[in-house]
Amino acid sequence: MDILKRFNQGDRMALSKIISYVENQSLDYRKVLAKLYPKAGKAYRVGFTGPPGAGKSTIVDKLTSLLVRKEHKVGIIAVDPTSPFTGGALLGDRIRMQNLTNQKEVFIRSMATRGSYGGLATTTKEVATVMDAFGKEFILIETVGVGQVELDVVDACDTTVVIFVPESGDSIQAMKAGLMEIADIFVVNKADREGAKRIVTELDMILDIRRKKGEWEYPILSTEAVNNKGIDLLLSKISEHKEFIIDNHIFEKHRKSQIKTDIKKIIEHRIRDFIDEKILPSLNLDHIADKILRGEDDPYSAGERILAQINITNSG
Repeated sequence: MDILKRFNQGDRMALSKIISYVENQSLDYRKVLAKLYPKAGKAYRVGFTGPPGAGKSTIVDKLTSLLVRKEHKVGIIAVDPTSPFTGGALLGDRIRMQNLTNQKEVFIRSMATRGSYGGLATTTKEVATVMDAFGKEFILIETVGVGQVELDVVDACDTTVVIFVPESGDSIQAMKAGLMEIADIFVVNKADREGAKRIVTELDMILDIRRKKGEWEYPILSTEAVNNKGIDLLLSKISEHKEFIIDNHIFEKHRKSQIKTDIKKIIEHRIRDFIDEKILPSLNLDHIADKILRGEDDPYSAGERILAQINITNSG
């Protein structure tokens, strides 16, 4: 394919088109990913999550500028809510990170959730693979920030950064949201505001229970991203975490787990397609539902009969 040739030559327009092809799950997009996959696997993926208004975009912006100054190639995936009018990302990357859009070593892509839960879009990991194959050394993934459990970011990234602000509420709320369990690094942004030191202290007390000698320390950092304060320390801690998980063979184990999850999802997706396209059209579900509604059948027995017809049985 001509577009793949241009992609391999470093054509940013080809990169953009392939990302769109993958994001829209166009015909045979998995075949394109299969061709690119052998070139991927070298980029380090860092996820950023936290409640809305925590300053995730600003931190990613400042961190990217620092990485570029250190001569790194950076890909950014910003996951946004879906626009009810266009179906695309509600917020655009060029609005939030205007100073980065013209930098050659930086490629930014906004993705809409399109109904996906967990903080990421359906094909976020696949888009990260495309950027990886293009030669990006760091891929920074910013979740939608719904303030709920965003476990997808752990599965997609090597290091996860959770960002709070003093206005986020107390640490108990953070625990309820599930954010304490997914983070490798904690950041209290807008640290010049009242209540910032209290949040740091509370988080530190909670994390003392989680910390064990010889294991990762789960650092808590204070930043003022707007004023570019604390960003260099954040990058340092990301580098330390990368070194820690590689030295302790956690990185390889995590990547292997991610690959197994990917295979499982691919199989599940193909099975769903098969059921939707081949099985369901041949069934008279209205007739079956009517019988169940009249009390002449039940959904469990009906489901088992259907599975038996296609030679799928469950002894459990």
